[in-house]
Formats: sequence, structure tokens, C-alpha cells
Amino acid sequence: MISRLAQGLQNLLGKIGKAGVVDSRFIKESIRELQKALISGDVNVRLVLEMSKKIEDRMKRENIPKGLTPKQHFINVVYEELVNLVGEEPEVEIKPQRILLVGLYGHGKTTTTAKLAKFFSKRGLKTAMITTDTWRPAAYEQLRQLGERIGIPVYGNPGEKDPVRILEEGLEKFKDYDVIIVDSAGRDSLNDELIDEIKRIKESFSPDNIYLVMGGDIGQSAEKQAKAFHEAVGLTGIILTRMDSSAKGGGALAACKAAGVPVVFIGTGEKVDDLEIFNPKRFVARLLGFPDLEALLEKAKEVMEEEEEELNPEEILKGKFTLRTFYKQLEATRKMGSLQKIAEMLGFGAKIPKEVLEESEEKLKVYKVIMDSMTKEELENPDIINKSRIERIARGSGRSVQEVRELLRQYEAAKKMIKKMKGGKRRIRIPGFPGSMDPSKIGGI
Repeated sequence: MISRLAQGLQNLLGKIGKAGVVDSRFIKESIRELQKALISGDVNVRLVLEMSKKIEDRMKRENIPKGLTPKQHFINVVYEELVNLVGEEPEVEIKPQRILLVGLYGHGKTTTTAKLAKFFSKRGLKTAMITTDTWRPAAYEQLRQLGERIGIPVYGNPGEKDPVRILEEGLEKFKDYDVIIVDSAGRDSLNDELIDEIKRIKESFSPDNIYLVMGGDIGQSAEKQAKAFHEAVGLTGIILTRMDSSAKGGGALAACKAAGVPVVFIGTGEKVDDLEIFNPKRFVARLLGFPDLEALLEKAKEVMEEEEEELNPEEILKGKFTLRTFYKQLEATRKMGSLQKIAEMLGFGAKIPKEVLEESEEKLKVYKVIMDSMTKEELENPDIINKSRIERIARGSGRSVQEVRELLRQYEAAKKMIKKMKGGKRRIRIPGFPGSMDPSKIGGI
């Protein structure tokens, strides 16, 4: 669901886009609306006021660049200052390294360990995980199950109470690995006992990076936590989790910037693949409702590379578009994440009602269930599906005849769209979304 911060910022852009004149009075009114949106997103008031002053000063002293209208210049200034507010793009090196994750209970540290391991593994590095958490009984089992799911080895020793001893055993086991990620124990608060434990692990492990894992929904209180951990153990970066739906995500990012510790990764969902390098320009662009087609294409490429049987664009454009192809298309869409996330990347997350997206998400699941009840012959040659076959498919899938017919109508619509693409009229179509989009008409005010 789109956050209040994103909604407020997109409403402001809409107002600027419709403005007749961008004078000093309009600029002041717009900045006040910007302040309300940021404060509602739990951004520190001091930071909001500092940013507001920078925007107003720039609008007074800067000449409008050639080729831009006053409205476009104003939007560009707001965009650039929002990017400066949330931080700078980090340098993430894809090379052999040792990473130590620290943090308090309840922020998703163990899940993030698996996400980070998957991130490096997908980029060709032999990766392993070690859990030194002797405080939480289920920590080892949780990481072990995550490791099995993504095919990455895990070491832990539930019978050992010394975390450094566990670490040394794990390092011996994984001495030939490129990337080793250690999931350390947490506490309810950063106390002397936790600091001492992390320091002992740090001394034995000699990590290249120490990342603090925090939930993005803690808002501006992230500054205090980041400073405390940084002073205690020396952080090289922060990973913010729960950044998919939190209204406080922008506040947490601004707080980390104020703490002087860079945000390196953000967790954007519950799936193991829902981790991305923090890119402030992309983050702000999504908040403002601008399309992030680069991120969408990257995600699509990752999904396609993981598919055992890739969708072959050349075969599709030759006309070989069957229900089996349609099935693969739906599977690829599902693996890319929620339709809400895809909509935000395309720049219209706020323009499609939540109910429509949820209904479309549910339909994708229903279509998959129905096609699982079809024979190989029916998937390869949908033209043979008559009334009696529709009734059998409905019974076998536990869905209604109407839903089976609806699936077939969607398939036919997709097939017609492929024919149009073959004729040169290329349009973007995401299964489950109403209508289609012409890429040349995306963005711009």
C-alpha cells in the first residue's frame, strides 16, 4: 500500500503540474505542503526545515535551465533536495568479503542474512552463512531452513554457548568460500553485554563490513540507534528492512543520513529476493510516482535467468503463444513481486486503487490453479478447449466455469496483443493489470 509520504508528495507534484504561475507565493505554499508530507512520514522537523530553506534559496538564486519550464525546474529542485535528504548512493563491491550483521530483536536480522547471502550468490560468489546467536533458541533452525530454501549452506551449533567458538568452527568449515555472512545475536536494547559479544566476534572474524539491520518503520528514532551501534562497534553501513509499505521509511533514511552512517541495502518485501542496493534517486522517484523502468527491467532479467525454461521472445513473436506460454508469463510476473510493487516501479502505484491491485493479484493465483488442471494437450493447443473440457477443468480446479472462461478471454487478449507487437506496435503489458501502456507516454509533466 502506498505510504502517506508518497501520497502527499504525489499530490504536491500534481498541484505543481497544474499550476498556472510559479511565483514566490506559490513556491512558499508548495513548500508548506512538502513540509506536511515529510513530517507525516516521520522525517525529523529540523531536517525538513533545513531542506525547505535550501529549496527556497535555490528557487530564488538559480536561473531556469534552458529547455525547462518554471514548473519543471521547481519539480527538479524538489527532487534533488529530497535525494540529498535521504542519503547518497553506496558503493557495494561484488567481491569476496566477510560481513557481520548486528541489530536488536525484531528487525529481521536473520531473514536479512539469507537475503544478503542470496544477493551475493546470484552474482556468482560462493556464499555461506554462520549464526552465532546463542540467545534465541529458534535462530539456528530459522536460518537453516532459509538456507535450504535458497541452496546456501549454514553453520550453527545449538549445543555451544560461546558465540566465538561457533564462529571459529564455522570459519573452518567454510574456509574455501568467497563470502561469509555472520548473523549475530540481538537483545531488546543495546547493552554492555551485547556490545562485548559483538566486539569479541568482530575481533575473531575481522569483517570487511559491519551492517546494522533496522526496521524502516522505526522512523527518525533510527538516528539514535545508528549512532549508538556506530560508536560501540564501528558500522560500515545500514540495512533497512520493512521498506515496502512503511509510512516512516523516508524518516528512517533521513535519520540514517543524519547519523552519518550510509544505508547500503533496503528490504522491500518478505521474499528472499526482496533486497536491493539502496539507490536514493530511485527511492525518491518511486515516492514521487516517477517510473523506475530500469529497476523493473533488472528484476525481470533476474527472474528470467532463474527460470529453467525461459520465455523465448523470438518464438512468441513468431506466433507460438500458447496457454503454456501464458502460464510462464504469469509465473514470471508472480516472481517479480507484488503487483503493487510493479505498479510503483512503473510510476502509477498511487493511481490504481488498492482494491484493484488486490483483485488482480488474486486473479493471477486463480489462473495458475485453473491451468494446473489442464492437460498438456490443452495447454499447447487451447483451441480444442470446448464446453465439456471447460466444465471438467472447472471441476478439477475447484473454480467456476465463469472463471475458466475469463482465463481463456485473458489469454486471447494477450495473444492479440502479441500479434500487434509483431506488427511493430509495441506496448508494455503486465498480466493482471487493466489496459496497457505506451512507453513513449510514461512520465513527464
